Amino acid sequence: MNTKTYSISELASEFDVTTRSIRFYEDQQLLFPGRRGQTRIYSSQDRVRLKLILRGKRLGFSLAETRELFELWDETQTGSMKQLQLLMTKIEEKKAALEQQLQDIAMLQLELDNAESRCREAMEDLNKRTA
Repeated sequence: MNTKTYSISELASEFDVTTRSIRFYEDQQLLFPGRRGQTRIYSSQDRVRLKLILRGKRLGFSLAETRELFELWDETQTGSMKQLQLLMTKIEEKKAALEQQLQDIAMLQLELDNAESRCREAMEDLNKRTA
């Protein structure tokens, strides 16, 4: 069986990341390329894992959280209820954090609007006194 493999530069190009980033994920034990001499040979599984690492990063998952999910997945070939429950918990946590950030941003926007209004009023008062 001829399984597709990838070089580090192919993966870097496909996912628009640096080879240094891919080596970092390997150092973090998230990717496990084979070796042919000094050359890293990445499997289809490594490619999928890299894709999931980058997706998790975009969604705000830490590398530790991603590793935890990978470890659960590696326990079984098809995943498990435990893995899905953990993922659902992480998703709920991320959504709650985003909701809090949205509320914080809205409050900050109000505070900035109020500060801007006070500044404009103070500038108008100064213009009236100097006119």
